[in-house]
Amino acid sequence: MGVGIKDLGFGEVNGATVPKSQIPNPKSASGASLKVALVHDYLNQYGGAERVLEELHSLFPSAPVYTSMYWPEKMSPTIRNLDVRTSFMQRLPLVTRNHQPFLLLYPLAFESFDLSGFDVVISNSSAFCKGVVTHPGTLHICYCLTPMRWVWNYHAYVDRERLGWAARMVLPAAISQLRAWDVATAQNVDRFLSISRTVSARIRKYYRRDSTVIYPPVNCDAFQLGPARVDDYYLIVSRLIPYKRIDLAVDAFSRLGIPLKIVGSGGRDLPALRSRAGRNVEFVGRVSDAELKQLYAGCRALVFPGEEDFGIAPLEANASGRPVIAYAGGGALDTVHDGRTGVLFERQTVECLEAAIRRTEAIAWDSVELREHARQFDRQVFRERLLEFVGESVAAHAAGARFA
Repeated sequence: MGVGIKDLGFGEVNGATVPKSQIPNPKSASGASLKVALVHDYLNQYGGAERVLEELHSLFPSAPVYTSMYWPEKMSPTIRNLDVRTSFMQRLPLVTRNHQPFLLLYPLAFESFDLSGFDVVISNSSAFCKGVVTHPGTLHICYCLTPMRWVWNYHAYVDRERLGWAARMVLPAAISQLRAWDVATAQNVDRFLSISRTVSARIRKYYRRDSTVIYPPVNCDAFQLGPARVDDYYLIVSRLIPYKRIDLAVDAFSRLGIPLKIVGSGGRDLPALRSRAGRNVEFVGRVSDAELKQLYAGCRALVFPGEEDFGIAPLEANASGRPVIAYAGGGALDTVHDGRTGVLFERQTVECLEAAIRRTEAIAWDSVELREHARQFDRQVFRERLLEFVGESVAAHAAGARFA
């Protein structure tokens, strides 16, 4: 049984109760002596996982960050100021620029870290870093962004990535080994957090473990409501890679002739997307934070055509007072309320997306209501829930709880 704090001020641990007063706040004097380490898969690209890492470090500012490899030039100033400790993989040639060929080395990299001096280890994992080895006295909490999607959804990954015959011959054996390793190391995690109901269901299916959903943080204050009269364009904010399904939006908007702006810093799909796009589709490329804020505030709606584990962009659009058109799958089911904060479409087809666009045009959206919805996912909500979860977990672990 897991640990939960009840309204009466008690937590239940395998049938026993723990007074809430005994649950330390990790940032209070009673919890200040706790030594915390953060673990992250790799730091060679900046995205949603790295934003979560920044928030975790803001809660535990003395915590070092352990990771397989690190490319400082690709990181934010915040991450470049952290105490980052890398594995032996950092010394491998070209590993930061092309990390996929080193697939079978990641388990060794994370198992090589000595974390014996820490009371709490928090792994921020979508792949390998939850595999760190911790001592019995150390509490290991995994904030699971997703179980390795390319391991557990291998056939879809191979088809989408258009891998050559050589890779298709070699990969299955490696994938089989990684699945076994992934399940085994999941049993060494004390408690799982998940970023959405979809990810929680995957954790239950693949690892046979329970998890608590704490949604990733959205910096609502970084966005503002736009003018009462918005512009005529729709917006995509995304990396241009296959599973994002940007091709679906390009085809739909090209057919409709409605302006679409795509913000994204390149990606291997860019040439193919350009070749199929109509003149009304604009590839904006990378933009500054200030420019992105203006693009969000001025768009008719954000388009979110892929199936994501969670998805920060829809909530950034809502924080800017703009609705979302999203595929009805994955994390969007947690964040997009059909007809209230956006429009969901059931199938990833051009026709379904076109119908969703027409529905969006027919609704009078309330920008203040959209922003209030985004506030439910604000970074302050994340911080409060995360600290409470760590505090109760520390108390339960000290009391000898066994987590399921």
